[in-house]
Amino acid sequence: MATINQSMQELLTCDGALCAALVDSSSGMILGQAGSGVDMEVAAAGNTEVVRAKLKTMRALGLNDVVEDILITLGKQYHIIRPMARKEGLFVYIVLDKSKSNLALARRKVQEVEKDLIV
Repeated sequence: MATINQSMQELLTCDGALCAALVDSSSGMILGQAGSGVDMEVAAAGNTEVVRAKLKTMRALGLNDVVEDILITLGKQYHIIRPMARKEGLFVYIVLDKSKSNLALARRKVQEVEKDLIV
């Protein structure tokens, strides 16, 4: 089991990782973060809206399922958003340099870190 800051640092060991954060999706507040390269306050607030919109759409469609992760692919970056399974209302967010990262390995790492995270 790892603390928030340890977990965010662990995410930065992924190839191409630029920054990572644990975000409260009810407020958009960052609970812990590591790395640099992105304005995390703006990113946390914006991605809170992404998570809310996806959950609202799932409810509207009557989908009885959960979001494992949300992947946003930009020209130069991957953004992975992973809602915490054990702690509703929180999500892990990581930004990766697309040219230096392995998306499959990064998704697996985020899953492992999320599972071991103590909040």
